[in-house]
Amino acid sequence: MTEPLPDPFADQPDWAPQPPRPIEVLPAAGQVDLRGRRVLVGLPGLGWRGDLRADERVLQNSRTYVPVIPEHEWYRAESDQVEVFAPLVPVERVWVETVVSRTTTPAAGGGGIRLVSLDAPAHRTPTPVFEADSVVGRRVVHMVGSVEHRELRAVTETYSGAEGDICVRVAPEMEWYRWAWRGQSPTTMEVPVHLLWLE
Repeated sequence: MTEPLPDPFADQPDWAPQPPRPIEVLPAAGQVDLRGRRVLVGLPGLGWRGDLRADERVLQNSRTYVPVIPEHEWYRAESDQVEVFAPLVPVERVWVETVVSRTTTPAAGGGGIRLVSLDAPAHRTPTPVFEADSVVGRRVVHMVGSVEHRELRAVTETYSGAEGDICVRVAPEMEWYRWAWRGQSPTTMEVPVHLLWLE
């Protein structure tokens, strides 16, 4: 017998959880509905700012603008039904985070330095939490089979849970931000680290 045996764990083994769908960053000019969407603002060659939410477009003097709100203020406005200040950003300087299918974004190549173009915000591929240096405050996706639970924030680093699993406690994002503006501790859930991905 000279031929090697096939690897039973090649590709995606049955026991390994599927990663969540990646986020692609697309120009806001092509998006129909912007209200509540996560956005980045900036200029090619200069840089990008995230953790922002958009409201519906505004037309002024034949130019299109997008009201952009820091994410914590957006959650406060939604929770408490209050008005918040939203600067108007020209639509060509706004990019929308969009969850895409697994096949449209190329897989990340190994470790090391990843060079990106400065023409647009970089696309992000999901990263397993167990590969991260630090997770507190980061956006995470909890995978239950093929179901993605998004809009979560990690509230602890990895630790050894009561059952011996390595875990991270997560909270709904609304409660994460409410913790900041009201001091009200969030409801958290213990999740085994192999089921969590950085968004």
